[in-house]
Amino acid sequence: MASTATIQPRCSLQYSTSSRRPKPCRARVAAAAAATVSAAAMATTAAERACAPAAASVARTTTATVESMWTQVQGSHDWDGLLQPLHPVVRDEVARYGELVGACYKVLDADPSSPRHMCCKHGKETVLEEAGVAGAGYEVTRYIYATPDVSGPASTSGRRSSSWVGYVAVSTDEMSRRLGRRDVLVSLRGTVTKAEWAANLMSALEPAHLDTRRAHPDVKVESGFLNLYTSSAPGAAGMGSCRDQLLREVCRLVKAYPGEDMSVTLAGHSMGSALATLLGYDLAELGVNRDAAGRRVPVTVFSYGGPRVGNAAFKERCDELGVKALRVANVRDPVTMLPGALINEGTTGFLASWGSDADRYTHVGVELALDFLTVRDPGSVHDIGAYVSSIKAEACGKAAPNAGVLAKAMEFVEGQRAAVFAWKEAAVQMGGMVQSLGLI
Repeated sequence: MASTATIQPRCSLQYSTSSRRPKPCRARVAAAAAATVSAAAMATTAAERACAPAAASVARTTTATVESMWTQVQGSHDWDGLLQPLHPVVRDEVARYGELVGACYKVLDADPSSPRHMCCKHGKETVLEEAGVAGAGYEVTRYIYATPDVSGPASTSGRRSSSWVGYVAVSTDEMSRRLGRRDVLVSLRGTVTKAEWAANLMSALEPAHLDTRRAHPDVKVESGFLNLYTSSAPGAAGMGSCRDQLLREVCRLVKAYPGEDMSVTLAGHSMGSALATLLGYDLAELGVNRDAAGRRVPVTVFSYGGPRVGNAAFKERCDELGVKALRVANVRDPVTMLPGALINEGTTGFLASWGSDADRYTHVGVELALDFLTVRDPGSVHDIGAYVSSIKAEACGKAAPNAGVLAKAMEFVEGQRAAVFAWKEAAVQMGGMVQSLGLI
C-alpha cells in the first residue's frame, strides 16, 4: 500500500495519513453482494409520483420552519422527539439530501468502453441539472475521486485507477436564506467498482490514526474503508487521496463565508456513508470545522443504508467531538447489519463474551428505521432511490410499497435462514479472531 505523505491543507492545519498496510481481509456475509444499486430502481416510482403534489405543498408551507429549526434538523439535540413520529421538516430534509446522493449514480459513466469510464459525465456547472435536481440550490465546487490500494483492475499505464465517488457543493445565496445558514455539502455514492468491492471485504479493524498526535490508539475503523479514504494513486499530480481532496475543499469553503451561520452536511449511501462518517470524525478531530472567526461549524452525517464503520471507541470519540449522525436504515437491508452482524453493540448473552469492545463493531449516531421491500426487485432493499421513495411515502401518510403485505412472509423466511446466517457470521468472526491473534 502506498503511503500518503503528510500535507499542508490550505487552512494551515497539518494532518497525517495512515501508512499501515491493511490486515488480511476476511469474507463478508454474501448477502451484502446482492445489495448493488440498480439504475432502474433509482427512477421515480409510482409512489413518488403519487406523493409529489403533497410533498411540494409541504415544502412550500414549511420553508420558514426549516429556517427556524435548522440546528435541530442537523442533530443539535440528537433528533429527540423528531423521529417518532417523523417530523415533516426532518422528513423533507432527509429526502432532499437522499436525492442529492442519488444524483451521484445518475451522472456516473459506468460504460467500460467510454474514455470517461468511472468519471462524471458532466461538468460541475451542469451536473445537478443533468442529474435531475436542477433546483437543488447548490453549486458544485469540486469532484472527489477515490483510489483503493487493493488488487483490482489497473489502467492501461499499469497504475491503479481512480474513480469518481461524489462531489462537494455549497448552497447558493437564495438557498442559504431558505435554509437559515450556508450549507457545505459532501455527497458520496456507494460501491460500484471491483476494487471498491475488494476494499469493502477488508473488514478487520485497525487504528484510524487520523489525529495528528495519534492520541487515540483505541479508535479503530474498518481497514477497507480506511484504505479507500486514505489511499492515493502514485504520480496522480495534485489529486491526492480521497481524504486530502475532501479536507482541502471543505476547509476552504468553511473559511470562505465569514460572518455567516454555517453547517457541514456529509451525505452518503452504503460505502459513501462510511466515507462520510470517517470524514465527519476527521474534520472534528483535526478541528478544521471552524469558520474564519473561530466558531465551531456543526458537522452532520446523513447515512443511507450505511454499514458499521468502527468500534465502540470510535463511536464514543465521535460523540465527544460532537459529530452528529442520522442513520437512515431499512430494517431489511443486510448492509446496515455489517460488519459484525452477530457480535456488535447490541450483542447479549453468551456471544457477548467473545472479544472486547475494542474489537466489536458499533454503529455511530441515531437510527431512523424504515421498512420496505419489493418482491420483483429484492435488491431494492439497499437502493438509494427506494430509500428516498420510502421517506417520501410518509408525506402521503402511506406505508412503503408492499411493507405490510410482505412483513409476515419475510418474518417466516428470515426465521428459516436465521440459524444458517448466525453460524456463517460466527465462523467469520472466529476467523477474524484467529487472524488477530496471529495464529495463521
